[in-house]
Amino acid sequence: MAKPPSPLDRFKRVNARRLRATMTDAECRLWRHLWRIPIAGTHFRRQVPIGRFFADFACHQVGLVIELDGSQHAEDAARRYDLARALVLEAAGYKVIRFWNHEVLSELDAVLDTIFAAVEERQAALAGSAVAHPTPDLRSDPPPQGEGG
Repeated sequence: MAKPPSPLDRFKRVNARRLRATMTDAECRLWRHLWRIPIAGTHFRRQVPIGRFFADFACHQVGLVIELDGSQHAEDAARRYDLARALVLEAAGYKVIRFWNHEVLSELDAVLDTIFAAVEERQAALAGSAVAHPTPDLRSDPPPQGEGG
């Protein structure tokens, strides 16, 4: 029998739902078009709790995190925070790629091409290694209604 979710798990789930409900225009646009990346075996999720952070988008199968940044991320303090955050995610086995919001809004095809290349690169790297990227336990982060699959 599965044990009930911890208070931290419930807190993460509530925050993930809140973040999904208040996505930026760029996040909404990318989310609507991620399906266009034609690679079998990939499934992107949005506002995914990974450790103590929430990734804008993540594909656990290939260990890829996509972050979208607004102008506030150009400030020194935000850049330092983003770097520290990326190091934690990379230590957990994820590759982090970042785009500016204006790139998603004005150059979507180029952004999707870059994501496609990153997914292919990660799949090739995983195929060459003996161990696939570990998919997190679904109990700790179940897919929201309508996003499972």
